[in-house]
Amino acid sequence: MTKILIVDDHPMFREALRSAVKFSRKDAEILEAGSIEAAHEIIRDEPGIEIVLLDLSLPGTRGFDGLILLRSAFPRTPIMIVSGLDDPKIVSEAIRLGAAGFVSKSVDKETLAEGLSVVLSGSVFVPPELTQSAQGQRAESRSSDIADLVANLTPAQMRVLQLIRNGQLNKQIAYELGVSETTIKAHVSEILRKLNVVSRTQAVIKTSQLDFEAITGDEKPAGS
Repeated sequence: MTKILIVDDHPMFREALRSAVKFSRKDAEILEAGSIEAAHEIIRDEPGIEIVLLDLSLPGTRGFDGLILLRSAFPRTPIMIVSGLDDPKIVSEAIRLGAAGFVSKSVDKETLAEGLSVVLSGSVFVPPELTQSAQGQRAESRSSDIADLVANLTPAQMRVLQLIRNGQLNKQIAYELGVSETTIKAHVSEILRKLNVVSRTQAVIKTSQLDFEAITGDEKPAGS
């Protein structure tokens, strides 16, 4: 039996994806989460989850934050992105950040079944129509190592970085996370060291390229 976690904030799409998964894996045990926080709790508390099907556009996340948070916390659990945001640049960046696969929300059941099999076998899956473009974009992105640097942050440091990017000060971050300001200062120091920057402003600027706006060159996509 394959244990699969679907992470999407739209109940109707979760149901549709559940049906598509059952098409090829009738005995699969399927769990669902509507947010990154809920997904984190399920993966932590439910042993044996073999693959996560993750939407990129979730409440409380920007760009690839959700993917990075789950990858940092559970590096051995493969994550396949299932998203309506299937621009080749986004596909390429998701794979570079550690996603084990990427399919569009409009994918047919046969392709999803193939993707599940490939990822569960330990390989990376991208549908043929996206592979060539994604490979080209991946080559362009190699000049920047920011994604690799961000991947080295701990889950706690990633959360602090998110709040810094939202413009919050150390005191505000400490209050929101329920820890001391001294703890937040220590996290900030480590974040700056790992990102090879000397200020919070530089950290925000350097990681801004992880947002969809910077990747696509357009306005932030709306919806899923």
